[in-house]
Amino acid sequence: MRLPTALLLLFFLLLCAAPAQADTRITFLSRQLEKGRDPRARSQAALVLGATEDPEAVTPLCTALKDPSELVRSAVAKGLGALLEPGGLDCLQAYQGETDASVKAAVEDSIKAIKAYQARRPRFYLSLDALKDKTGGIPADVVKLSEARLRSKLVRRGAMMAPVKETKAAAKGALKKMGVHGYRITAEIQATDNGGLRIAILCMSYPEQSLMGQVEAHAAGAPPADLLKALIPRVIEEAAATFEWSSET
Repeated sequence: MRLPTALLLLFFLLLCAAPAQADTRITFLSRQLEKGRDPRARSQAALVLGATEDPEAVTPLCTALKDPSELVRSAVAKGLGALLEPGGLDCLQAYQGETDASVKAAVEDSIKAIKAYQARRPRFYLSLDALKDKTGGIPADVVKLSEARLRSKLVRRGAMMAPVKETKAAAKGALKKMGVHGYRITAEIQATDNGGLRIAILCMSYPEQSLMGQVEAHAAGAPPADLLKALIPRVIEEAAATFEWSSET
């Protein structure tokens, strides 16, 4: 059932400190991929990075396409294919000079996988505003990475992203063609009274922009980067359920 547009729903999701502990997994795996002596260990690091569903893994994987080991390069290509990020497609397509047949096949398979992922039928259409840091104290690179994670998680939920500054007529045409609902969301990073962080997502219909409601998730007890990494999937899960993003027209 669709929510009344005049109703503002507030969902406060309490996160315990444990899930927000400092997460060094990407850093550790990236270092192992770059400096590990054993090609088998580097290959394993590449495959695990590909399974993280984190845009942060794109850069170390793309860099490792130049690894001297065919085993590692093949695993890197497979990792990028599993990651399903647009940046991974860009570096796979730009990769030149591969002569090893197994690596070349892995690159081609991953390119096909990412393209198929991007071409799948969307479950909803979404206009996403830039992530706003209302605390004024989050480093710009952390905000940028958090926005990339937010976008990635939304796409994995089935969102088709609307072009920036799309006209109302163009949006209506796209919605009619796809046969799905349209939404516009604004996400903000806010400080909490206990020294933690909150992510608030305001949702409106799109392109009409009638207010549908707001969901929030908050946590404390860890550095900002780790709190944001923990909060993003939780607040998206709440928003998806609250605003019925998977519903079709």
